[in-house]
Amino acid sequence: MNKEAEEFDIQSYMTGGVKRVVNDAVRATFNNPKESLFMAGFAVASKKASEHRRKLEDAGEHIPPFLISSITSSCNLHCAGCYSRTNHACTDEKPVDQLSGEQWGNIFSEANELGISFILLAGGEPLLRWDVMQEAAKYKNILFPIFTNGFYIQDKYLEMFDQHRNMIPIISIEGDKEKTDNRRGEGVYDRVMQSMKNLHDNGLIFGVSVTVTTENMEEVYSEEFISKLSKLGCKAVIFVEFVPVTDEASHLAPGEPERIIMAENINRLRHDHEEMVFIAFPGDEKSSGGCVAAGRGFFHINSHGGAEPCPFSPYSDINVAQTSLREALKSPLFYQIQTQGLLKDEHAGGCTLFANREQVEAILAE
Repeated sequence: MNKEAEEFDIQSYMTGGVKRVVNDAVRATFNNPKESLFMAGFAVASKKASEHRRKLEDAGEHIPPFLISSITSSCNLHCAGCYSRTNHACTDEKPVDQLSGEQWGNIFSEANELGISFILLAGGEPLLRWDVMQEAAKYKNILFPIFTNGFYIQDKYLEMFDQHRNMIPIISIEGDKEKTDNRRGEGVYDRVMQSMKNLHDNGLIFGVSVTVTTENMEEVYSEEFISKLSKLGCKAVIFVEFVPVTDEASHLAPGEPERIIMAENINRLRHDHEEMVFIAFPGDEKSSGGCVAAGRGFFHINSHGGAEPCPFSPYSDINVAQTSLREALKSPLFYQIQTQGLLKDEHAGGCTLFANREQVEAILAE
């Protein structure tokens, strides 16, 4: 680990972030007995996990608290500007050589042993992998936010979410009906609203994921939008900065002035809506000593098992199907990205590794 990394205690920083999210979640679910009971138990489990990661850190082994797992390349939608389709990680072809449910179960088991507290399930559309969902449900000490388009939240999933409170759907929405349907397809907004109603009527909590662009910023941080979600039973809002996957879309990526406004809005919402949890991704990289991808705070596993710095940086030199999570975190690619300062590089907006993809490709080629 280099000198700058030693001066900034990333484990303490990430542990503080986990503690805040968990405390906010406990408060947000106070009026839901089933969820409140689960969250209280999860708070204890996440504290033990943080202590375990600290012990490993002190012994010279860094374990991040988050993992992002894209469990399928299949999706029923064709959203405009989808980074996953642009990177060919999501296609309309029948999946080939994807990790099995059993293999994902082994990954979740090792993550549990290492003290990883959050595993974000993504795709494609993750709810198409019922086998993987059944594996994830077994690990009560891990919270699984499921980033879904909401189309498949029906009977069997409503029952699963009720029985396994560690599985929390995070439904994608772009703002109002017009903006959501423009990006995600006609009729999607109404389907999303119906899924939220189904969850609320069954006493289940859920969150939403909002891709923040220069065009919808004002709306998605507005009191009107947030209050509507709150009344529907939404307990978490994850604001994800838009990452341009083409030069033509670069104007949609928030820049430094927009990031300042976004941070101010997050603070306001946390103060005004204690019944909800608000998370910004990637958030303020300056306060975290740079981007937290490539194993600093999280890393990404694609549907084939490739360990990647993040979903927006689809490069891999190691596969968890042939090794372990522990070894994947020692990836030479991750090490070079960290030590060459790419995670701290200034960039115009969105994602520093996407902005510096040529350097990342050069490292991989070496």
